[in-house]
Amino acid sequence: MEDYIKKTIVVGVLSWTTTFVVVRKTFPKRSFDFCNRIVSTIHAILAVTLATLSVQDWKCPICPVAAKSSHQQMQALAVSLSYLIYDLVCCLLMEEKVSWDNTIHHLVSIVGVIAGLSYQKCGSEMMGAAWVTEMSSPFLHLREILKELGYRDTPLNLAADILFASIFTFARMMIGPCITYVTLTSNNPFLIKAMGLSLQLVCAFWFFKIVRMMKYKLTKKKSPTSKNGIKHTNNIKKKIAN
Repeated sequence: MEDYIKKTIVVGVLSWTTTFVVVRKTFPKRSFDFCNRIVSTIHAILAVTLATLSVQDWKCPICPVAAKSSHQQMQALAVSLSYLIYDLVCCLLMEEKVSWDNTIHHLVSIVGVIAGLSYQKCGSEMMGAAWVTEMSSPFLHLREILKELGYRDTPLNLAADILFASIFTFARMMIGPCITYVTLTSNNPFLIKAMGLSLQLVCAFWFFKIVRMMKYKLTKKKSPTSKNGIKHTNNIKKKIAN
């Protein structure tokens, strides 16, 4: 791995940590998760921007395939790797119980990016993967941020849910498999292929969880234990008592 890449990773980890501390100081009454999600949203926007700027040919966004990574692609990967390291530590510190699916996602992504930086290959495919995986992230974090701001179970929160689920499905379950196929069938190192396939499997696992969540949200009816339901039940009880 090139020295400038190592320096970028170290500076990146320190920068993400500093950004979190600043956000934490800015919103002292908000939770650890709230502040971390703001940092994650910043990274998602930055990652999509860097991936977009690294495209060499818009007629084929993930071309050249299995080629030597450009300097710009290497730097973009280093920035994302520094964030993944920071975020993995944050998740482990924040969660009382380890979320294995989230941890596996981080580890697979970290190993995959390190492999890409070490081999200095597959830059186009990995930028494509970064684009599709981070495209829905701002809406994932928005839905949780809205809940903490008091907008749980509101039309605004539902809109964020729908946007997140729609973009996730389009990016990770329609474009994602195409990028995975190209990565697997090209002359890429075995480790990169393995991590690419693993990441797609993790996305598929999350997709089914998201489908279940949206099915519940869209079919959920007003619960009989809601305020109106409680008032209605109390009125009936009073009439019966009288």
